[in-house]
Amino acid sequence: MNNGNTLVPAYSLRQLAGYFLKLGTVGFGGPVALVGYMHRDLVEQRKWMTEEDYREGLALAQLAPGPLAAQLAIYLGFVHYRYWGATLAGIAFVIPSFLMVLTIGYIYVQAGGIPWMQAIFYGIGAAVIGIIAVSSYKLTRKSLGSNKLLWLFFLVLAVSTYLTESENLWLILAAGAINLLVVAPPGWPGRKQYYYYPVLLLQIGVAAAPDKLMQIAWYFFKAGAFVFGSGLAIVPFLYGGVVKEFGWLNEQQFLDAVAVAMITPGPVVITVGFIGYLVAGFPGATVAALATFLPCYLFTILPAPWFSRYGKHPSIKAFVDGVTAAAVGAIGGAVLVLAKRQLTDITTIILAVLTILVLLRFKKIPEPYLILAAAVSGLLIKTFL
Repeated sequence: MNNGNTLVPAYSLRQLAGYFLKLGTVGFGGPVALVGYMHRDLVEQRKWMTEEDYREGLALAQLAPGPLAAQLAIYLGFVHYRYWGATLAGIAFVIPSFLMVLTIGYIYVQAGGIPWMQAIFYGIGAAVIGIIAVSSYKLTRKSLGSNKLLWLFFLVLAVSTYLTESENLWLILAAGAINLLVVAPPGWPGRKQYYYYPVLLLQIGVAAAPDKLMQIAWYFFKAGAFVFGSGLAIVPFLYGGVVKEFGWLNEQQFLDAVAVAMITPGPVVITVGFIGYLVAGFPGATVAALATFLPCYLFTILPAPWFSRYGKHPSIKAFVDGVTAAAVGAIGGAVLVLAKRQLTDITTIILAVLTILVLLRFKKIPEPYLILAAAVSGLLIKTFL
């Protein structure tokens, strides 16, 4: 099956929307786990997408700004059903977690905080590390094979991401360029042949907006348009604006917002909905979510036709393979960074290791069951120990 319309897809538009609605409802573990689920479900099990479709989507999602998992969902929706598929996949993927954070936001405001959240997050956070570690391992093994050059790109980005605690876009692009020159050195392209769709950094200036909703819209639009990497990469950017610049939330409220994003399924970046709710109620949550995901949507569908048309070219494929290897390395480095912050004592380490062993031993166990067990474990440990 290819990216074009010459073959009838093996699934309907309703089935596509249904899959992403389910993934957005029960897909725990953050961006690393979510992109792993998409590969497992859509490429390996259902065979709705080819390995090439998935790799092209992952590479494009990594090259463009915005949350990784949401962009990959939008691209995979585009593969066979073009703009309708991209739009429905994106909405279906995001809406369940948005409704969840709205509900939690309402409870949070009514109760004046969520004192039990730290206990739940203590257990869930450790299990999440185990889940994303296994997802990263499977994605790495599938993407790199025995290619030594791709493993080198992987290691460089993994170490760089771990040491700097941020993803380096230029290293990712360099990996693609080096692999292109080594694997498929081009005769320099003519004016109609391109090897990278340039990222359109939006240089838009606005006057100071006294209205809070306008402030929220512009700030979160910038967050969606200028932050590269997975949804986790947006957290430090949000902290600088939401806490330091505008003072909309205090430190504890911001940490609670991040925790809410981690304990709910779907994209981690949905924390913007919770933050928006705390700042300006339901209108604030809606504006923050729409403003954050609009750039993500545009930066995916605009280059998608080009990517699907030329992605099979040997030079393009070599570039994409290099970028994918580097992107997977960055994901692996991010797992180590999260583990360093989350696994702070012997109990959390044990919970994470148990999660890994269970996932490797019982390959079909649903992740939500593990999340529920970890939440109960966290409550019991914090209550009685």
